[in-house]
Amino acid sequence: MRKLTLAFQHPDFYVINKPAEAPMHANDTEISIVHQFSAELNEPLWPVHRLDTPTSGALIVARNAAAAATLSQLFAEQQITKYYLAIAAGKPKKKQGTIRGDMQKVRQGNWRLLRQQENPAVTHFTSHSLKPGYRYYVLQPVTGRTHQLRVALKSLGTPICGDARYGKDDFAYLHLHAWQLKFMYQQQQFEISVPWPDYELFQELPEHIAIPTK
Repeated sequence: MRKLTLAFQHPDFYVINKPAEAPMHANDTEISIVHQFSAELNEPLWPVHRLDTPTSGALIVARNAAAAATLSQLFAEQQITKYYLAIAAGKPKKKQGTIRGDMQKVRQGNWRLLRQQENPAVTHFTSHSLKPGYRYYVLQPVTGRTHQLRVALKSLGTPICGDARYGKDDFAYLHLHAWQLKFMYQQQQFEISVPWPDYELFQELPEHIAIPTK
């Protein structure tokens, strides 16, 4: 099993810094990350949102059923602001702005971004120079579609480093990290950040990263 790190503790919920490749659902070799954490704490836990298996970062798990219902509703109503960090090679079609479009499922579990705007996936982003040939991106998904951020970066012509599904298998890990969560819970404002991993290109990130203002 993978080492799990507790990033934040509240009487009603925890925030785990999920390792890359830790699964949300059990597979042939591993139990789910929520079941693993529950077993380690000897405490029942409820998932309220999910991260793709290759994505690292902030994962909220509820400590009781009432909190699970409330937090799930906050996610469903887009009341939780999420910021991700991603690293990609090449020059994007635009360096900041909004990526918006319907998403369509295609072959082998992949998705693609469409020009239609009937029920669009929406992602705000800024990008910054990291080192020659690479940029890092601060991504704010407004919606929460499957593979949304990976497809968004591909649409800019700059798939995320290590994304074998939408780009190429150029690194051992997908360079996508759920970095920060902002939300109001029981009349208290929370702003929770979790450290990004220290492997590969994440080591090149600056110590302090500014949140874009909108």
